[in-house]
Amino acid sequence: MPSSDFLHEASERGFIHQCTDTEGLDAALRAGSVGGYIGFDCTADSLHVGSLVQIMLLRLMQRHGHRPVVLMGGGTTRIGDPSGKDEARQLLSDAQITANMAGIRRTFDPFLRFGTGQGDAMMVNNADWLDGLGYIPLLRDVGVHFTISRMLGFESVQLRLAREQPLTFLEFNYMILQAYDFRELFRRHGAVLQMGGSDQWGNIVCGIELARRTDNAALFGLTTPLITTASGAKMGKTARGAVWLTADRTSAYDYWQFWRNTEDADVGRFLRLFTDLPLAEVARLEALGGAEINAAKKILATEATKLAHGQQAAEQAAATASETFEVGSIAADLPTITVARAELAAGIPAFRLFAQAGLAESGGEARRLIRGGGARVNDSPVAAEAQPITLADLHDGAIKLSAGRKHHRLVRVAGE
Repeated sequence: MPSSDFLHEASERGFIHQCTDTEGLDAALRAGSVGGYIGFDCTADSLHVGSLVQIMLLRLMQRHGHRPVVLMGGGTTRIGDPSGKDEARQLLSDAQITANMAGIRRTFDPFLRFGTGQGDAMMVNNADWLDGLGYIPLLRDVGVHFTISRMLGFESVQLRLAREQPLTFLEFNYMILQAYDFRELFRRHGAVLQMGGSDQWGNIVCGIELARRTDNAALFGLTTPLITTASGAKMGKTARGAVWLTADRTSAYDYWQFWRNTEDADVGRFLRLFTDLPLAEVARLEALGGAEINAAKKILATEATKLAHGQQAAEQAAATASETFEVGSIAADLPTITVARAELAAGIPAFRLFAQAGLAESGGEARRLIRGGGARVNDSPVAAEAQPITLADLHDGAIKLSAGRKHHRLVRVAGE
């Protein structure tokens, strides 16, 4: 077991999948503050729960006095990382990338303390150095250290080739640019550790080898395991899509409810990874059995929501859930949509309103929900897909829509 505080706790909490040199990294962490980074490409204007294990690892670094570096892929997003992908990523415009980068910054603010002091997190953009690269100088300086046979051997490339999915020369260059990033962050900011998901192992190793050959530098790599639920589902995905980390994409209530719905077998693991609770408390909660496990799930939901949205929002979400499920009333703080009075007067088909409220991804999915008996209006089953929802369904100024037992929306009249 590592003896440095960060690596020891990261191991106990389940963050570590692979490390290029555990003993060397452990010694470096014991010797003083270490700069470590994780890269995030700007493919959307927020990050979702699938990125949360990486964010929590940066947070853990900072809690133990090390300096987390958030690398925004303003340059690499123009190419797209082929790791773990079955097909080429859609290319974004520079304006889209810039807007997405600004949105992603909001994701990190609740989790990390940014500043210029020792141990403060910093955010950098790899476009600052990649945009100015000349192709011939890059080939001479970096490309000479990579062999095609070595690059073809990486799992991310092998996966695409095995599935007979096209891998463009543009994407093939991604690992070279990521290696360049690592060396550049070492030169500019003294970062000696790169972390990432298990699919990033090959890219990380490339950066370590490049810095060793060109700078005689000893750098380190650490990857986290792929996080899936006990039933094998991909972490952060629901029937209605991704669970985002910013409130404008996923409300604090829906975020709380996502964690509340954790499978029993995952409670302890998720408490270790996604909250700051002491490990002794996690062990106590994990040992709860029977109906008591629901109390642990509520604690997980509140603690996780507190980190992303703040304590007040977390407590309000917990109270709203309690009022909705335990008291059985219509909680005023449920996620709400508004519709025009004229629309409700004319009647809105149930399948359309459920899709509009975000309780289904599409009209077709809403129809299937209704046919399966999972849709309710004011706690009464929806009898038909096109059943009209009208002004007559308003109770105390709102209509409560429910998809299953755990997902609810309020519909209110616009301007009232």
